[in-house]
Amino acid sequence: MSESPREEPGSAPGEAPPPWGDRSPPWGDGPPPWAGGRWRAGQGDWHRYRGSARWRRSGGAPWFLGCALVALVLVFAVVIAAATWLATALIGVLAPSASTPVVTAVAISVVLIAAVAAFGRLFATAVRPLAAIAEATERLADGEPGVRVEPRGPGPVRRLAGSFNTMAERLDRSRDDRRALLADVTHELRTPLTVVQGGLEAMLDGVHPMDEDHLAPVLAETVVMARLVDDLRTLSLADAGVLTLHRERADLAALAREVVAANAALAGAKGVELGTAGDARLVIEVDPVRVREVIANLVANALRHTPAGGRVEVDVRDAGDGAVIVVRDTGSGVSPADLPRVFDRFQRDADTGGTGLGLAIVRDLVAAHGGTVSAESDGVAGHGATFRVSLPRRD
Repeated sequence: MSESPREEPGSAPGEAPPPWGDRSPPWGDGPPPWAGGRWRAGQGDWHRYRGSARWRRSGGAPWFLGCALVALVLVFAVVIAAATWLATALIGVLAPSASTPVVTAVAISVVLIAAVAAFGRLFATAVRPLAAIAEATERLADGEPGVRVEPRGPGPVRRLAGSFNTMAERLDRSRDDRRALLADVTHELRTPLTVVQGGLEAMLDGVHPMDEDHLAPVLAETVVMARLVDDLRTLSLADAGVLTLHRERADLAALAREVVAANAALAGAKGVELGTAGDARLVIEVDPVRVREVIANLVANALRHTPAGGRVEVDVRDAGDGAVIVVRDTGSGVSPADLPRVFDRFQRDADTGGTGLGLAIVRDLVAAHGGTVSAESDGVAGHGATFRVSLPRRD
């Protein structure tokens, strides 16, 4: 009595046994990879591997570019060889028949070799720098700092490498700025939070009575935190390029007078003279709320650094193609070393107060209007400072 053939794992009845014989299949005891859509999942794993750092380290991207280069060179070589053979046949140098196979083959071979060498050298000079830029781009996307490429190859490739280096440098600077901003914000919030927490705990523990004298400092610190958060929001919107400007025709001279009137009480309490100068009326198209904030921050900064008996002046004048707002003071002034950093965030004197964000907001709001702002000072020996804002005319 004959026995029926033994079925192997992974084979259907009547089919030949699999190549692994009596051993277990390579994929284990479960279903094969192509069952239940696992083959497509494997393809997804392969595509994810191709985009991983392991793929880059294995030279996958240069290998792919090399194959593409060889294929491109061969295509061009075949086209040029065929064109050469046809041209020579038309002018009678070679006969397009089988009577001269050796001459025709030699000519086509010479042209093919020359084309491969020429195009290989030409495209290699461009593909190698492009492969380096592609690898550097993936490293930059993975968050690696300090990624740069050497500009080499043809002119367009060198310009591409230069643009990549500029972009990478800006990303590194932006990353450093974010870290510095986070550290500065943490430092700035620590002091008011400590005052609020200490004051409330003292009142709850009965150390201090819960009266106006002890609640007022707590409220003042909450005002400082609220202003700091609002200033940070304005800066973040400006940095992201999503700060919305509601432009309309506004009188800059009237805005300056409003700011001076709002700060008159503070200037009088400090014994500082505050006034305006320049044109009595100057109408251009701006966001009046943001421009008023610019003037208010500059005036507040000037009053903060001007001692009693000094003067702060807001001068608004027509500049032909725009408007110029100048805020002058007779205060302590700015040292030459600090002038380049005067509009940076959290740049302030320890004894002047403020959040250190006012001038940074001025810079960003003026830039959003398409204008410029600059600072001038002869030093810190009481020479004062001058801040000049230039706004272009759009109407």
